[in-house]
Amino acid sequence: MPATMSRGRGRRTISEINMVPFIDVMLVLLIIFMVTAPLITPSMIDLPSVGKANKQPDQIVQVVIGKDESLELKIGDKTTRLPLKDVAASVNQAQAGKPAGASAVVISADRGVKYETVVKVMDTLQRAGVQRVGLSVQLAK
Repeated sequence: MPATMSRGRGRRTISEINMVPFIDVMLVLLIIFMVTAPLITPSMIDLPSVGKANKQPDQIVQVVIGKDESLELKIGDKTTRLPLKDVAASVNQAQAGKPAGASAVVISADRGVKYETVVKVMDTLQRAGVQRVGLSVQLAK
């Protein structure tokens, strides 16, 4: 039943919203959040960073994927153009005689190359048993 107010000639209803229950609920919620906020611990994620390896590799084998999705294998100053099926065998041959983990493979791809091609090369190398495979990136300028 709305409240009525008598002023002079007649009775008029007051059409205002009662704000007291709303304020009470908001204050209770504020207290609940203030009590529970310190109890929530943020989860920490240990992300890898550049140069985190204990020992730098002795030899770096670089697989370069060109704009036309052609593959080149760079070992030192020697560059060889290869199809995808021969890349794993050539990398394993280059790593032969080296202790495990002493040699790393870095994949460098052109910006316009499909990501699928890069993943195929990584998958081929990992299926062949290559231990350390990484991606070469260029820092934004």
